Amino acid sequence: MPIAEIRKTAEQKMSKTVETLKGDYQKVRTGRAHTGLLDHVIVDYYGSPLPISQCANVTLGDARTINVQPWEKKMVPVIEKAIRDSDLGLNPATSGDVIRVPMPPLTEERRRDLIKVVRHEAENARVAIRNVRRDANDHLKKMLKAHDISEDDERRALEDLQKLTDRFIGEVDKVLQAKEADLLAI
Repeated sequence: MPIAEIRKTAEQKMSKTVETLKGDYQKVRTGRAHTGLLDHVIVDYYGSPLPISQCANVTLGDARTINVQPWEKKMVPVIEKAIRDSDLGLNPATSGDVIRVPMPPLTEERRRDLIKVVRHEAENARVAIRNVRRDANDHLKKMLKAHDISEDDERRALEDLQKLTDRFIGEVDKVLQAKEADLLAI
């Protein structure tokens, strides 16, 4: 495997780690409503588990309310129960065939707990990025041992991998700072 391919693979894995972190952060609730909050809530749709977005229209009513309008009237109580039973701590209210999901304001203590959670997630992402670097470094060392590359090539590739790692860890830190600012905003 050439050095360029090792670098490309490492970069792709590190990029996926950052994208996964961003996806995880979307599930962490802030005081504002957004439709992505209900993406991972699963509804029992006639015996088949489906995300809410596949059996209802999910829209924003205002900055603190999500409106869910099921495509079938029979699904209203099922969707309401799924939202209530989810780990999001939301209390939906039904009016006719529309389910309104108000976002309760976050207390200072809850904000601090959420910040601890997002920092832990960021640290896990940093560890994953470092593991990718370690695997690539091991691969380069094996290539050097097998005399497939020179010591200079290995040293340059290791430096390049370190710069790549630093860049992606910087991205993780930026994403973390943005989420912390979002959580602390009132």
